[in-house]
Amino acid sequence: MACTLAIRLALESSALPSSPKTLSARQVSTFRRRLLRWFDREQRTLPWRGERDPYRILVSEIMLQQTRVAVVEERYRLFVTQFPTTARLARAREQTVLAAWSGLGYYRRARNLHAAAKRVEELGGFPQTAASLLELPGIGRYTAAAVASIAFGEPVAVVDGNVKRVLHRMTGRELSEKENWRVANELLAPQRAGDFNQAMMELGAVVCLPGTPLCARCPVSSLCVVRGAGVSRAKPARLKAELHYVLAMEDDRVFLTQRKSDDSLMASMWELPPCASPRGNPLMTLKHSITVTDFKVHVFAGDTPAEVSGKWVRMRALDRVALTGLTKKILRRLKPVK
Repeated sequence: MACTLAIRLALESSALPSSPKTLSARQVSTFRRRLLRWFDREQRTLPWRGERDPYRILVSEIMLQQTRVAVVEERYRLFVTQFPTTARLARAREQTVLAAWSGLGYYRRARNLHAAAKRVEELGGFPQTAASLLELPGIGRYTAAAVASIAFGEPVAVVDGNVKRVLHRMTGRELSEKENWRVANELLAPQRAGDFNQAMMELGAVVCLPGTPLCARCPVSSLCVVRGAGVSRAKPARLKAELHYVLAMEDDRVFLTQRKSDDSLMASMWELPPCASPRGNPLMTLKHSITVTDFKVHVFAGDTPAEVSGKWVRMRALDRVALTGLTKKILRRLKPVK
């Protein structure tokens, strides 16, 4: 590594130092030591923490994309219990995998994970470098680096939203994508690459928060250019919309219809039939959010729509059906009144 880590800034705020920020080799060493010491002491207990199985690390990393840790914890346990190895996942039907993923959203992740497991089985084992992991279906640079560093100890850095925020505050400006990866790799502790990467993400997740960072608890705050608030960005206004569905039930069965295979969201998943012309009062009304839209959802009791194809499913068999998260939420509300 070069004698200095050149994190040179064009600082825009007069409240910040006017000179560029440069970390010496000693400061980089201090950063690594303090961060890893903090991580060893303060890391959260998570079901995938300490894992070295590349398959289980891959499952956790894909689940954590755009999903809160609290939601992923229990779903991860259930998923790896049902599919404990790549071989088991590779042999499963797509609808079975989607059913196990139901409620996590962004179902393309599940399809990509399924396809990746099939490819690993074809190869006879997991690729062990970030470059070779990139060849698996649906695996991007971040996920490849995470698996390679945590499972195999390859000295490659990761850059996600949490890491970018840490680097932003350390350098004093928003770095380009290329700069983020360069600086992250220069800071990386190569002998403990997996732990260092997890520590960087952990720091951004629990201390270097978007709105009000907990600088007093930060192990590397003395090396940071920006302290306190200053990285938060205005969130785009969320869209509002309404949805209407028909709930048709017969004995202990419910009628479901399947979304088209080429739908941009939740392709091939099962849901209640949409209701084009609702009449009367809804059986229930609830709120649901998908990507950037907040929906007000009205569910009407009724007969099976004549123009809609689908199937009748017994309530006790619903766990084996690839339901959309909204449909699962609706049907869960029915259980107390069955």
